[in-house]
Amino acid sequence: MLMSRLTAHKVSYYSKVWDISRMRARNRIRRCCVCAGVLQANASSARMILNRASHNDTAAAQATQNRIDPESVETSRVKPAVTELPPVKPGVGLCKEKKDFVKLGPSLEYFLANSGDSHTNRTYTKRELESLSHPYVEVADIQGHGRKVYFEVYGCQMNVSDTEVVWAILKQYGYSKTSDAKTADVILIMTCSIREGAEQKIWHKLDHLRGMKRRRMEKRDSVPLKIGILGCMAERLKKKLLEKEKSIDVVAGPDSYRDLPRLLSLVTEDEAAVNVLLSLEETYADIVPLSLTTNRMSAFVSIMRGCDNMCTYCIVPFTRGRERSRNVDSILEEVRYLSDQGVKEVTLLGQNVNSYRDTSTTHHVCGVQDKGETQYAKGFNTIYKPKKGGLRFADLLERVSEIDPEMRVRFTSPHPKDFPDEVLYLIKERDNICKSLHLPAQSGNNRILNLMRRGYTIEAYRELVSHIRSILPGVSLSSDFICGFCSETEAEFEETVALIEEIKYNYCFLFPYSMREKTPAHRKFVDDVPHQVKVSRLERMVKAFRMNANGINIKQIGQQQLVLVEGTSKRSNLHLAGRNDGNTKVIFPNIEVEEGTEGKVRHLKPGDYVSVVVTDANSQVLKGFPLKVSSIKEFHSSKNLKVEEDAMLELNLL
Repeated sequence: MLMSRLTAHKVSYYSKVWDISRMRARNRIRRCCVCAGVLQANASSARMILNRASHNDTAAAQATQNRIDPESVETSRVKPAVTELPPVKPGVGLCKEKKDFVKLGPSLEYFLANSGDSHTNRTYTKRELESLSHPYVEVADIQGHGRKVYFEVYGCQMNVSDTEVVWAILKQYGYSKTSDAKTADVILIMTCSIREGAEQKIWHKLDHLRGMKRRRMEKRDSVPLKIGILGCMAERLKKKLLEKEKSIDVVAGPDSYRDLPRLLSLVTEDEAAVNVLLSLEETYADIVPLSLTTNRMSAFVSIMRGCDNMCTYCIVPFTRGRERSRNVDSILEEVRYLSDQGVKEVTLLGQNVNSYRDTSTTHHVCGVQDKGETQYAKGFNTIYKPKKGGLRFADLLERVSEIDPEMRVRFTSPHPKDFPDEVLYLIKERDNICKSLHLPAQSGNNRILNLMRRGYTIEAYRELVSHIRSILPGVSLSSDFICGFCSETEAEFEETVALIEEIKYNYCFLFPYSMREKTPAHRKFVDDVPHQVKVSRLERMVKAFRMNANGINIKQIGQQQLVLVEGTSKRSNLHLAGRNDGNTKVIFPNIEVEEGTEGKVRHLKPGDYVSVVVTDANSQVLKGFPLKVSSIKEFHSSKNLKVEEDAMLELNLL
């Protein structure tokens, strides 16, 4: 009797131990499946854990029933049951069975079956593996099946670049692009959140799309219209977008574009899909962006994402995340591809483009060694410690400029602190690196600059401008200014106007301050400058800038400039439009011009470099007369860069 009780007690003890072991094993496999994505490489180890758990189940059952020592039970393998997902009809969304499955959630067996032996007969791409790892979606479900996508882009050049990345992703999954929103099955809006006015434009657009979606739903046989909000506004507002606007189906932040095919497949009539996770690593380096237009002559190349500067007024660090740079090899490969496609101008993009730092490898293909601590311009600092190691912006800029000497290279948007002399002297040395720099000042008053957390004084900024002009005479400068920042007085604003008049920028981006949630200014300061005062100050800034810009452009009359032809003028088909090295628009007649030394003449086309003599100017554009088809090398080797007044009279230009 005593032995029987001891045996039963022992069996009960081991049963509890194995129950705990089984639960822990299943918890481990669930964590493995969710966190690691159940990629193919993890499938074998995952099945081994499950087999152990299955063995424990069998052993415990036999021990309880037969009252034997569990250690004597032989192992047995139990094959997990596979939960099949019901198929999805193209363009319709999730069927009822699949919606029920999503609500209940997948079983452990589904995670394993979805990455097991059924997929080992072929090699999947990284993107397909990401889809296979998700418990709700199979590869067939996320295919576009030719559905038409319409893109609408708001905001900066980075949003244009991001839209090209999104189009590249969707095209690979079988989507097609349309330029007519009325025929689209999916409308994706790339949003901007830098100012309140930018967001208001998007809300007005959503009002229009809501009606379009309602009319589409009234047609029985039509495919339901899906509306997606992408970019910074999606990241800033997240689920609040869905609460305010029920017509939105997809919300995707700047770091979740790879997930768009899956998000679109999960959308139903009463359920939306959201992914606004920010990443410390995502740069889309392996994706070649696809242009939304044909026969483009210029292109944007994103070299980094995010920003670490944490200026108190700026929402970018909270919508785009921390700084991370693409590896140099992927950037050079993309620029070579664009050169082969006939692109004549590339703009390197980043929220803080000249703080680029590739730390992906110690010794790079281009042979440049890692640099030491980051060197800032004199008088500039940051709130974070100087970064060490990595390939820097000057090295990247040099390698990009070497790919095609007949391809112009620009970059935006930089921070004034990141202009070491090596960057400036490289720009001076290379003819195809445009002598056009963006130096955002934001304010002309030291107290306001300190509140903005810009990391410099106005004296240091003036010294930097003087230093740049000593190395690059005739450089074209542009800047950003904000008026009406928190507690800005009239006298402090006058210092900003004085700076604009002193520096004499070729172009300025001028805005009234717009407080954004989540920014340090929103937490610490009060937006106490009245709106009408901001508007009045903005008008005064614009007046000061245009007066100076008009004088700068008038001084260029008589100069011979190299212009990249972009196409016909918006106002007249009889004129062409292009941009000079300083990024100023130039308008000139669409006539036949000389090409080469044999006296041949032809009409100009987009992508041509043409030598133009400036004949008239205002604060916005230059007007000129085309002389001959040229090239970067030919133009800069010529010493005749000034047409004398008497020669212009002979050409009837004055």
